[in-house]
Amino acid sequence: MPVTLTEVKTRRDMKRFVYLPEVINAGRPGWVPPLYDDDKAVLNPKKNPALSYCDTVYMLAWKDGKCVGRVAPIINHKYNDYAKVKTGRFGWFDAIDDLEVVKALVDFAEKWLKERGMTRIVGPMGFTEEDPEGFIFMGYHENPTLACYQNTPIINEYMEKLGYGKEIDWFVYKLDMIKAMSPLYKKLFERASRSSLFRLKEFKSKKEINAYIRPVIRLMNECFVDIYGYSPLSDEDVEHLAKRYMPLLEPRFIKVVETPEKEVIGFMVSIPNFSPGIVKARGRLFPFGFIHILNAAKTTTQLDNYLGAVKAEYRGKGVDILMGYAQMKTAVDAGFKIMDSHHEMEDNILMRAEMERSGGEIYKKFRLYSKDL
Repeated sequence: MPVTLTEVKTRRDMKRFVYLPEVINAGRPGWVPPLYDDDKAVLNPKKNPALSYCDTVYMLAWKDGKCVGRVAPIINHKYNDYAKVKTGRFGWFDAIDDLEVVKALVDFAEKWLKERGMTRIVGPMGFTEEDPEGFIFMGYHENPTLACYQNTPIINEYMEKLGYGKEIDWFVYKLDMIKAMSPLYKKLFERASRSSLFRLKEFKSKKEINAYIRPVIRLMNECFVDIYGYSPLSDEDVEHLAKRYMPLLEPRFIKVVETPEKEVIGFMVSIPNFSPGIVKARGRLFPFGFIHILNAAKTTTQLDNYLGAVKAEYRGKGVDILMGYAQMKTAVDAGFKIMDSHHEMEDNILMRAEMERSGGEIYKKFRLYSKDL
């Protein structure tokens, strides 16, 4: 039977759209479900301000009477205006390993975007740069982290067959923190700690973090201008991100560097990897899933980096060393061994050089695809 597509219109449809990944990946070794409550909130225009400046439609694919795929073509008008482009995206993409199904989903996204004046399509990519982006291209069997695709290798072959080429690659580094904390790194950290230009701020409670949320976001808006797909965050975006990630944050793994005048000039945010807990919870926080996740956060030996930035005029002056060494010391003292860098753009030479100087090795790659319409 041919593949057919239907639009999500009812609550039942949306439930099927949200939970489809576990249907497709049932029994797949090593697969980690997403946090479904988070996905529900991101897909809900009443909760996600990005949907006020993004056009989208949610589609389900059917074959032989079974739901076998999903996709959301997306137009982020704020980013397009900011970057002066007419680029659409396809996101929230999942499908069985079947070229016919993948083609039907991608063809729909292309047609939908072209009808609305878009001249290029990229994907997979969500509403904003904070959503999952890029199919995994290397390291399929490594431990997954949050907000990352976990596709099978064949999807990359399918994309090439459908006329897509590489738009950008992201590299992920694995770092042995104990080895990285060399005597030289310690000496550089101690020198940076004596600087009169800035000081390290560490946290013990989430209440302490609140006063730093907006300064950190302002620094993101200033520093992330060169990051692929990024456009400045609004106050509403900030509130959404804070609500989205605050429950996952551990204050001890947030490092901020500020001037004597308390201007935030650098920050680093990491989260314990709790993938085994998400597996036990089946991606559900309630009624008892959060217990599995909290337990996994206490027993894991892997720390995952998620966000970090240094104000331009302070780069190369020790701010990154101050945060990086302090983060690793906190983690190693708590029993952590491995750090995952999360996505690093292939052309982010400075950050990649820092990871490699510390002994980091590339162990995952993610690829964003593109095609002219």
